[in-house]
Formats: sequence, structure tokens, C-alpha cells
Amino acid sequence: MQLDYLVSQFQKKDEKAFEKLYNMYNQSMHGVIFNIVRDHEIAEEIMQDVFIKAWEKADTYNASKGRFFTWLLNISRNAAIDKTRSKAFKKSGQNLNSDYFVDILHTKDNLNDQTDAIGIKKFVDKLADKCIKIIELLYFKGFTQKEASEELNMPIGTIKTRNRNCIKELRDSVL
Repeated sequence: MQLDYLVSQFQKKDEKAFEKLYNMYNQSMHGVIFNIVRDHEIAEEIMQDVFIKAWEKADTYNASKGRFFTWLLNISRNAAIDKTRSKAFKKSGQNLNSDYFVDILHTKDNLNDQTDAIGIKKFVDKLADKCIKIIELLYFKGFTQKEASEELNMPIGTIKTRNRNCIKELRDSVL
């Protein structure tokens, strides 16, 4: 089935279209969510919630504003960030084992694993180093623009401008 047809059927609440889209995108979504929450069970739960939310709000998707995959990833990313900001999630992190922190330290400067999760590594690698840093912080590590500004010691306006320009550059190279 063609993607446009699948999406239109999804918007019409066709369960087979839901199942096919879920099978197409669940691993990519799980990868993005996991890179933010760092827990497979929580990532799985959020991913399922995102698909249910997408199902319920399917009529809000507009193909002229972007691809369906991007729409799903944005919902996934936002849901994962919301989860990390919740009180329950913050409390659950008080007794994490050292493996959690070792992995964070290991991947701190390595974007390869994160970009492989959604299949855009080859495109991100072509970007300038300043773009890679901003995309890594904002999209793969779940930083807010203010937090990225503090981490990179840059004015927030510079972060916003670079983010917009880098995403445009990435979009142009992918499409």
C-alpha cells in the first residue's frame, strides 16, 4: 500500500492501516523515545500512548505541513520529554544503578547511536559541527532551548536561529 493511502485510511480509523503504520514506525519511535527516557519499558509505554494519541487526533495531521513520519516523531519526542519532566519520573531516577550513568557518559559526545535509531545518521553527518551539537542536544537528548543555551554557553537567540537553520539544512538534504 502507498503511504498516502495508508495515512488517509488511518485518518478514517481503519485498523489495518493503524497496524501497518505501527509496524512501519514503532522501532524508529521507540529509538527516539528511548534516547530521551533511557528505559525500554517506559519507552514502550510512551510509544503505545503516542500511537493511541495519533489515532485519536489523526484528523489534525496535515500532509502540507510535513510528512506523517515527522508528525509521529514530534509527538513521540514531546511525549518523552513530558515524561522526563513529570514528578514520578524524576522520583524514579533517585535510585538508578550506575549502568544508567555509564551509558550517558559513554554516549555524551557520540551521536552515532542516536541517529542510527531513526535512520538519519548519513544526513546528520553531513552537517556542520555546530549543527550536530544543537541537534544532538535539542532532539536526541531532550534539552530545552534554554538548557542548550546554558550547555553551549550561547545566547538563547543564537540557539533558536541555529536550530531553525540547521533543521532547514537537514530537511533540504533529506528531501
